Amino acid sequence: MAGLDEKRPFIAVGIAVLTVSDTRTPETDKSGDTLAARITEAGHRLVDRAIVPDDRDKIAAQVKAWTERDDIDVVITSGGTGFTGRDVTPEALEPLFEKRMDGFSAVFHRISYEKIGTATIQSRATAGVANATFIFALPGSPGACRDAWDGILKGQLDYRSTPCNFVEIMPRLDEHLKRGAQK
Repeated sequence: MAGLDEKRPFIAVGIAVLTVSDTRTPETDKSGDTLAARITEAGHRLVDRAIVPDDRDKIAAQVKAWTERDDIDVVITSGGTGFTGRDVTPEALEPLFEKRMDGFSAVFHRISYEKIGTATIQSRATAGVANATFIFALPGSPGACRDAWDGILKGQLDYRSTPCNFVEIMPRLDEHLKRGAQK
């Protein structure tokens, strides 16, 4: 049964938050604030935070730079997952993915459906792994960020979560590169 194994230690991970928006500022970024608060309340390290416009190259460049840092294990983006012409976050991030996490989108939509009904189909939330870093692209509303964090990320980013979690596999995300380097 899923739960927390209190015998296991909590392991804080480094997380960066990227808000994708043409209009938000640090003062008006409620979604970024929502994620930052939940990250620190859970005991993780908010390593970096930024806002970039809805620009495919700028989104990809910021996320790629973060995946190259040793102190960042997870990148969470907020915004740009809809269908309008300026919504390009999935197009910016998915080419970076070495592995896609299709289950994230499925579970996110299941949770979202309970709150907003069929409007959930207007989100192209996505996730994957790049350069041994987990990347999650969330819609830009504070409610969607709460749903994703509370319903998925909080548990999966807690080493004590059973039967399995992302933290316990983090050391193995780049094992294929290490094996190749040893040959």
